[in-house]
Amino acid sequence: MPRSHRISLSLLSVPTLDPASEARRQIYLKFVLMRTRRIRKLRQAVSIGLLALTSALTGCLVHRHSVLKTHPPDVVLNATLDQLLKQVDERYAAIHTMTAFVQVTACTGGASKGEVKCYSPFSGNIIIGKPQQINVILKLPLLGSRAIDMVSDGKTFKMLISLNNCAIIGSDVVTNTSQKGLYSLRPAVILDSLLMHGKEPDQVVSMTQDSRDVPNPKKRKDIINEPDYDIDFLSQPENQVAKTLHVIHISRVDLLPYRQDIYNAEGKVETQAFYSNYQKFGDINFPSKIEIQRPLDELDLTIVLVKKTSFNQKLPDDQFDLGPIPANYTIQNMDDPVSASTNPCAAHAPQSTH
Repeated sequence: MPRSHRISLSLLSVPTLDPASEARRQIYLKFVLMRTRRIRKLRQAVSIGLLALTSALTGCLVHRHSVLKTHPPDVVLNATLDQLLKQVDERYAAIHTMTAFVQVTACTGGASKGEVKCYSPFSGNIIIGKPQQINVILKLPLLGSRAIDMVSDGKTFKMLISLNNCAIIGSDVVTNTSQKGLYSLRPAVILDSLLMHGKEPDQVVSMTQDSRDVPNPKKRKDIINEPDYDIDFLSQPENQVAKTLHVIHISRVDLLPYRQDIYNAEGKVETQAFYSNYQKFGDINFPSKIEIQRPLDELDLTIVLVKKTSFNQKLPDDQFDLGPIPANYTIQNMDDPVSASTNPCAAHAPQSTH
């Protein structure tokens, strides 16, 4: 028998009461019955609400969208830290000289300026003689005459711009942090990006593992989640703190470097170099496309090598000697704040294409 009925019968079975007591009994009985019905309805409402909420959380409030699925590569190679360090050292030791025929595209600007300017591509040569010598020759589009001739011995650099009878000199390290874009470019940036150094005697190393998503070159709309090894080259700890100097990212598909991060003394990423399209140039397996990003200077360089590039050929004795600066040239010293701010060569700086 329902609970409400039991209460009603028990109350009805009491002895006969006077009219006032009977009235109070009837009022109490109605109150109990109303309360019982309210509790029952409340329980039903809660049950229905929980069911609706469960349905909403599993359906109506969940938004789905499709994404491209990733999958691991067909082949994943393994290597120890010692093996990877040996490969980095061997790759560096295998190159003594380099004569690269290149096409160089530069872009400047970024978030601080609110725009990016990209310049017309230059053809030319990048010539390297280890340990730290480099000669960069860029030619005018269409005309083919030399626009820029720059050399460095690893400490100082000299750049001749024949169009404007102008010369730029300075140290290989930017001493004026206000210099941005092309005016912040130093030969050492290109040299360190092209030739990756291994572990120095005073450095410590560590290795971690990560992955990256890359498009499948053989199949459209196919993404490969490619695992990699990341080698961190660290300074000797001072007060139990070591600084990251540079990081080499190595793909586990072919055990070749695909990226290098170079840090400054403040622990900020100063240069990022991305390597792709490895090709054989004689006996040297080398990336034919190198993209150099300088986030702090808002400068990007893309260097594409062509097949005529050669390695380990004997270079002329005067390859890295531009001789004295002609007397009719204006000289801009990038280490002198006053001279650097005059920008005598800016009038004939490369013009952007967009």
